[in-house]
Amino acid sequence: MNKKDLKEEDLYIPVQTYFEMQGFEVKGEVNHCDITAVKDEIVIIVEMKKSLNLDVIIQAVQRQRLTDNVYIAVPKKYKAMKTRRWKHICHLLRRLEIGLLLVSIKDNSFRVEMDIKPEPFNRTISKNNKNKHRVMLIKEFSNRHGNYNKGGITGKKIVTAYREKVIHIAALLKKHGSLTAKQLKELGTDDKKTSSILQKNFYGWFERVSRGVYGLSKIAAKDMEKYKELVSFYENPEDS
Repeated sequence: MNKKDLKEEDLYIPVQTYFEMQGFEVKGEVNHCDITAVKDEIVIIVEMKKSLNLDVIIQAVQRQRLTDNVYIAVPKKYKAMKTRRWKHICHLLRRLEIGLLLVSIKDNSFRVEMDIKPEPFNRTISKNNKNKHRVMLIKEFSNRHGNYNKGGITGKKIVTAYREKVIHIAALLKKHGSLTAKQLKELGTDDKKTSSILQKNFYGWFERVSRGVYGLSKIAAKDMEKYKELVSFYENPEDS
């Protein structure tokens, strides 16, 4: 079966079989639920969609009024699963305590995988991660000299704390000419990061003039035009 021709109803038989093999009685379209599976006192509801999107997540949240065991079933798409968007949606499902079933269909065979279980969200782990990311956020915030980014911008390069350190070095090389890492540090660049920034040359802004001595590349001259305000600040900090 061609994935482009796949319909939501094509997921029914694989999911039905998956739960029947676990001893559930399965029926479709019960009170607007795509799939309902029952075994003893356990009730499972599955909503099926061709892709994992907000509409099906909202449907699943509504089904949680009926049972805690709610799943979303979607075709398994390897390319989509490698994206950041997929990772973020899966995090949302875990927070909402919604399960996820991945269905692979090829020719007349199929496979169903439980990717996420609809289980209580582990808030202890989440809190620890939040504290870690909070520290990183505050560190990045504190290491930026000014506010050179407009909130909500897309398609433009962000002035991160790292990029600001690179601009600081570049501005001093522009003003004074070729310098060593030691000389740059004496002029005020980051004591811990300067040597690493020059050696790794992540943006291609620097070139080695001689052993231990660095100057600006042609790329830097062009790119620095985008950060005139910051370059000017680091060239003449006494005027700011």
